[in-house]
Amino acid sequence: MIPNLGLRRTAPLRRETTSSLICRTASRYGMEAKVLRACWKWRNYPPGHEGGGTRADAEVLLNGAGRQLLAGICGVEEDVLARALPSWEEGDTKLRAEDGDPVGLWRIGGAVAGPVAFGCRLCTARRTGTALRVVRYAPRWERVCVRHGRWLLDADADQPLEHLDLRGLPEVVAAQPRWVSVSRRAVRAGAGPERVFALAQAVVARWWEQALQWERETIWPRRLHQVAGGDVGGDLERWRIVGRDAVVFPEVVAVADALLDPAMAELVWADSGAGRPRALPTDGLFCRRLGERLGRGWLGPLAATDHGGPLIAWMGSVIRLRRGAGGPPGYDNDPWWLRQEHQAATMAGQLRVLGKEKKAPGSGAMWRAAVSAEQRRLITSAIESVEEQLLQLHGVQSGPTAEVARRLLRGLGHSAGLIENACKRTAVAAVNGGVPLEEVARWVDMPVEVLSQILTAGRQDGS
Repeated sequence: MIPNLGLRRTAPLRRETTSSLICRTASRYGMEAKVLRACWKWRNYPPGHEGGGTRADAEVLLNGAGRQLLAGICGVEEDVLARALPSWEEGDTKLRAEDGDPVGLWRIGGAVAGPVAFGCRLCTARRTGTALRVVRYAPRWERVCVRHGRWLLDADADQPLEHLDLRGLPEVVAAQPRWVSVSRRAVRAGAGPERVFALAQAVVARWWEQALQWERETIWPRRLHQVAGGDVGGDLERWRIVGRDAVVFPEVVAVADALLDPAMAELVWADSGAGRPRALPTDGLFCRRLGERLGRGWLGPLAATDHGGPLIAWMGSVIRLRRGAGGPPGYDNDPWWLRQEHQAATMAGQLRVLGKEKKAPGSGAMWRAAVSAEQRRLITSAIESVEEQLLQLHGVQSGPTAEVARRLLRGLGHSAGLIENACKRTAVAAVNGGVPLEEVARWVDMPVEVLSQILTAGRQDGS
């Protein structure tokens, strides 16, 4: 316990991490957190970032004696702490064998009870009288502090900001209460709100990666400059990572709302040819209407041709379910099933990649540093188009021989052309990134002279 100090009550905040509560409690007693943490015996060390420093989302699990000790120091009943702190009883399974002494175990918060974000310091000051840092569990649809106009950032990234200023972006603030209505619809539809949100976020995050080439996209750049304090300056790449979730939040909510709308699913069915199957058109009703709902009438054709992405995968599931057809091996007909490669990259993950790219020397540069975003997008698009094309060929081997052969050969021929295109673009990117031509020629199994001619032709036509 704390000797020679009167008890000072420190109430927990809703969904706060236990580690955050310990830090705030230490501050109430006028001491550093590490001094207070010495009251427990620790079984490991706090998780840190690659570059050093303890992670803000570091969480602690306590055994029974450890929880009893913290409750006494905070001056709060254990049942109150159990209701407020999601990790409170996690130590029962991890530290079951520990008896007597108060024992603690460090963990990463995201692995304990979900995404971890910073709390609003102004709200903390209003509640506790002190504007201290708070870390709490919060899904990404609850990141807006409506009272103070702030977007609360992930706490797992190695970057100094805790929030972004939304006071000039009322549409981002307004998207949070709209999500409440969308989530209720998700529950009524039998889809978990978290799954619907994840799919919508994946769709919009994919557009975000492509939007640098969209000359008609003016909304996102304006918002990004706003959350960056007025101008991203020369740090566009970092701000596109840090600001993405806040900037695209209204569109994520709008896409989720559209995907839950039965009328939109009917448009997908109509675009597919209903009873007479056909390839999805680039001017289909669904994507056109989706663009209109997002205030971007021009977006429809771009979304319709993004083969292999999460939106087309969702549309395919809707169509197969309506037809009563099973999906191919490895695919799920559940429309809300999100493949791992489609999941939106987190801010922390993207910042780690960006840091590694900037440190890599010369020809050892990382792929993303050596290859432009546009070239990476074209390669990815070609690969995913092949995947989607081959996926459509599953189950076509029934019917008249000539018709089956025609569909298979055309599909396979188109896929072969896409593969060849992806190979050429990848070879150009590798050579431009400093990989010796001889190495690349060996990997694609062709003479150096032939590859050199292909690459020269590719550069001339802009590939």
